[in-house]
Amino acid sequence: MNSEVDLPPRRPAAVYSVGEEPDVRFSLANERTALAWVRTALALVAGGVTLTTLASVTGAGLVVHVVAILACCTGGMLAVVALWSWRRNERALRLQEPLPAPIPLAWLAGGLVLLSAGLAVFAVVTTVNS
Repeated sequence: MNSEVDLPPRRPAAVYSVGEEPDVRFSLANERTALAWVRTALALVAGGVTLTTLASVTGAGLVVHVVAILACCTGGMLAVVALWSWRRNERALRLQEPLPAPIPLAWLAGGLVLLSAGLAVFAVVTTVNS
């Protein structure tokens, strides 16, 4: 019993209207990767909200608020980047092209290195001055 079912068009059309359907395992792996990036983005936003709450309860300084703002903004940007990367990878899979380089990974790692170095300097200066 093979009947054709009219399915609604898949969205986004910019992704699904090109090429041919790839092996479902590759599409699902691409989706899992995007969801992992979104979980990381959500963790950054949650961490930023937690820092803001902690700063208001403890009366912490401006640095904690700045780190909280950076975490929330980075989380929001990372969610957009996750979608952008998913689209790029899915199109490459459908067009049977090599996958693009994971540029956002280098951005995130570099940002975390800068943030941790800045916080380390802040901790040393605060400790020396007290």
